[in-house]
This record gives sequence, C-alpha cells and structure tokens, in this order.
Amino acid sequence: MKNKKTELILGKILFLTGGLFLVLLGAASVLLSVSVRWMFKTWPNLSMQELMFQIQSPMEGTSKDMINNYIDSCVPVTVLVIFLIASILALFRKKKKIHWITVASVVLISGIIVALDVHTVWARLDVKGYIENRNTNSGFIDSNYVDPAETELTFPEQKRNLIYIFLESMETTYSSQEDGGAYDENYIPELTQIAMENEDFSGAGQELNGSYAMSYATWTVAGLFAQTSGLHLYLPIDGNSMDTQENFLPDLTALGDILEDQGYNQTILFGSDGNFGGRSLYFSDHGNYSVKDWYYYKEIGKLAQDYGVWWGYEDEKLFEYAKEELLSLASQDQPFNLSLLTADTHFEDGYVCELCGTEYGDNQYANVLACSSNQVSEFVSWIQQQDFYDNTTIVISGDHLTMDSDFCEDIDSDYDRKVYTAYINSAVEPENPEQKREYSTFDNFPTTLASLGVQIQGERLGLGTNLFSGEKTLIEQYGVDQMNNELMKKSDLMDRLSEGIDENNTELLIREGRIPTAAAETLPYDYRTGSFQIVISDIQNAENGISMVMAAIWTAEDQSDLHWIQAELQEDGSYVATVSVPNFNYATGDYYVDVYLTDNMGDQYLVASTIGNVQ
Repeated sequence: MKNKKTELILGKILFLTGGLFLVLLGAASVLLSVSVRWMFKTWPNLSMQELMFQIQSPMEGTSKDMINNYIDSCVPVTVLVIFLIASILALFRKKKKIHWITVASVVLISGIIVALDVHTVWARLDVKGYIENRNTNSGFIDSNYVDPAETELTFPEQKRNLIYIFLESMETTYSSQEDGGAYDENYIPELTQIAMENEDFSGAGQELNGSYAMSYATWTVAGLFAQTSGLHLYLPIDGNSMDTQENFLPDLTALGDILEDQGYNQTILFGSDGNFGGRSLYFSDHGNYSVKDWYYYKEIGKLAQDYGVWWGYEDEKLFEYAKEELLSLASQDQPFNLSLLTADTHFEDGYVCELCGTEYGDNQYANVLACSSNQVSEFVSWIQQQDFYDNTTIVISGDHLTMDSDFCEDIDSDYDRKVYTAYINSAVEPENPEQKREYSTFDNFPTTLASLGVQIQGERLGLGTNLFSGEKTLIEQYGVDQMNNELMKKSDLMDRLSEGIDENNTELLIREGRIPTAAAETLPYDYRTGSFQIVISDIQNAENGISMVMAAIWTAEDQSDLHWIQAELQEDGSYVATVSVPNFNYATGDYYVDVYLTDNMGDQYLVASTIGNVQ
C-alpha cells in the first residue's frame, strides 16, 4: 500500500517536473524565435560585431521606448505559448497517449525552431566569417595608419574656432532621388541645401555626397571615435563598455589632444547620458573637454531632477544650450571647439518634440528627420549671424547610418547609403573642386584639421586622408569591401593601443554577469538591543553556489575598527548580518559596509556596499 502511494506521489512529482520543463522549453524556443525576428526587424542591416555590441551594452542609457517595444513584441506570444502548453498538459494529463504525443510534439517543434533560428543568425550575420576574422591578424591597419603624434602639423597664426555637430543617424539617403538621396520626397531639405552650398566633396556633381561608416564604426561612440581619431573601435571588450575603464586608450592621439596642445577651450554637449559607452571618458581623456550632458543640466538646475524624455532631453533644448555655450566660449581669449551630439533622430522612429510638424502624415521618422533638418539649419543661421563666425569652421556629420528597423527597408540594395557630411566656412578649398571623393568617416579627422587651416605633412592622419588635398583616400585605393574586410581582423596597432584595458575590471565583470552581485541595505538602529541589521538579498550570478556571506563593517576612516560578521541565511533566501554597536565603542555616525560572497570553489567576491547610521 505504502509502495503504491509512494509511486503515485513520485509519479505526480515527475509529471509536474516534466511538465514544467516542457513549458519552459517551449517558451524558451518561442522567445528565442520572436527575439531573433524582432532583432532583424529592429536592425535590418545588423552585423555580427554590432550584435555583440548590443548584447554586451549596459541597459543604462537605453531608451525606454525600445525596451517597451521588445516587451510588446516578444512577451505576449511567449506567455500565450506557456498558457497553451500548460493547458494541453493539464487537459490531457490522464490520457497518456495524447500526453506523450504532446510531449514529443513540443520537444520536436522546439528543436526545429531553435535549429532554424540558429541557422538564420549564422547565415545572416556571417558568424563563421566573424570568428575567422577575429582570429586573423591583418597588416592593413598597421601599414596604413599615420600616427598624428609623429606627424608635423602647422597651425595658422590666428587659430580658427571649431563647431562640430554630430547628428544622430543622419544619412544622405533621406534626401530626394533628384538630390542624390533614395526617396521621392526630400525629408532633409535644409540639410541638403547646406551641403550643396558648402562642401560635401561631391565635386562637379549636383547630388549629395557623404561618408561610408566602416566596420567597428557603426554605433554612436564608435562613430564619434572614428571621426576624431581616424580609427575603428576594435577592442578586446565591447565597445560600449569603455565606461568601466579608468582611461580610454591613453596612447592614442586624437583631434581633442591636438587642439588641446594648441590651447583650445573644448566643450561637448550630449542630450543624453554622457557616460554611456564611455563617451565622457573619451572626450575627457583626449582633449580635456568640459562634458555637459543630461545629468549636468539637471545638476545646475536647468532641468528638473525628474526630467527625462527619449534618451535624455530633446534637441530643441540642446541647441539652445549650445548657443549659450558658444556666447560664453567666444567671450574668452582662447580659440574654442564646441561639439554636440543630437538624439531625437535615434531609432526607433525618433522623438517627436513640440517643434515637429506632420507634413509627412503618420510617417513619424520622416517628420522627426524634417524637424531635425530645420533645427540644424536654424542653429547654423544663428551662428552665421554672430561676430565669431568669420573665424569659425562648422563641421556637420552623422555619427553612423540609421538603425531604424523599417524606414530604409525598401531602398534598392544597390544604393550606397552614406553618412551625411558638410563643411561650412572652411579655411581652405579642395585642391580639385571638380572631383567627387569616395571617403569614410575616418577621413573627417584630418579633413577637420585642414578646414581649420592646419597644414598636415603627408595629408594623412590615422586611417584618414585630408579630403581638401589631392591625396587618395583608403577607400579610393582599396574599395569599401576590401577595406571593411581588413578592418574586421586583428591588428598589432589596436592590440598595442588597447593594452591597458582591464578585462577583469569588477564593474565590467558585473555588467557581463561573470561575477555575483547582490543588493544590501541597513535597517534602522535599534537602541534597545544596541544593534542594527544588514539585509543582503537579490543575489545574482552565483553559479558556483554560496559557501558563505560575510559583511565587513567599519566607522574609522583608516578602517582601524574593522569587524567581520558572518551573515545568516534566511528562509526567503536572503542573508542577515547583525552589527553590535558596543563592539565599535558605541560610535555614532556612518557605519560603512562591504558585503563579500564566497562560493563553493573558495573564490570570494565583493558583491555589495552600503552605509548604516547610528544616532
């Protein structure tokens, strides 16, 4: 009797465990499938290096709209599948034949779904080629790189000011076919006019020309890096994780370094979180820029503490703040470099601000592009009315091609999509004004300096060429495809420049989920017991189990009163450590706490820090 009862209990446990596994298997395969489709819909021209960048990027700084879009696209169907499988299993739990048919069907279908998705990703992203390139060394970069630190640069006696406007996701593509774009209508008429009236290196032609965004220069921080250093962001860690490092390729010489050495006062404005992707670190390290981002304007009271739209604050405010900065910089004695990065035209579909019209109906991205075009034009017109303009060069460039999922999906595959580029009020003219140039964003680096009247020995810096000169660009020498293929390979130069990157940096390891983390809080001091408690919860990534959790507590600045207390495991999975205040001679004020986890392999990790207070 007991054996029969035991068998029944074990059978139920087995059924429930197997059912749960089946539900999770089906849900995981469906979630993978819809995620892959969402990924290719959101990033139709996704490359493997961009995927690795997206996967490893921190969530901080990511638009809530994108997160919500993923949830709306992928979660409902996954939940529906969970409900469907669970319902079928529950409905036919007593009909063994149908039950096992259901089990076999779910396993088979899940396997097919996963296999098809893996094949899709492998083929579309050329994973094999990516792996081969990551393990292949190329001499291309090393042989073509021109080190600015070893190149003679001659500045004019009266140094010119620089205003560099980085436009999020701005392409020449958005213009009309008549003007060199890809559409029947011109969504960026003012920007088209600016490029045609100034310099975009289109030569004698009457169509827009722009730059190619090359491998490892196709997301924001990489795009800014490429245009100001002449290099791609090929690193041993994800390119958007440089904010975890203490410095940003310190042996590199970039545009900001060169201008700083010449006494330039440099500022960069971000309408988003400047720390995202290590942008603040890069511009601080290379040019000592004053970085003014979303958080800066909240700190000085221009924005409310809880203010936030889209990726930070809208471009309308960015241009107003830029005007204020320009008037301040122009009132000082040094030449200046004001750079700024817009955000409203970021994917998906852009941000509709109060200035945006509806001339393109329900085509939101077109309306946002038109709004951006108009705002940039107004900003440039304002600059041209200022006293400092005569001695100022303006560079306008997109940071990379758009990642919007559907705006460019119907464009002919033979059409060359290029990053918008325009040089205004340059100190020099092209050596051959009739020649149309084929160039990349790397070429912006020496070309920007040349537009300030700087004479460059050899006309090349980094992987870039001065477009005002007659020197060929690397694209003109090798072509886009060959150059891109070489850029995806390893190089001794990039290895040397990135030697100082700490791949075991704690913040980086936490971000990548490679070490445990936890949340810690201190409860109020209880004067009746003379103690307070530390609660450690939400322990993540403890894949090797937990042997022990300890809290290190001290009050003295030199940690001379440091005490270690072992935390006790609670029924809810949290840990609690009790701090006896008499052990600290009843010290009042702050009690500093570091929490350490030791796993079953004997490895110890700092997983959390907090501060308690005793009054």
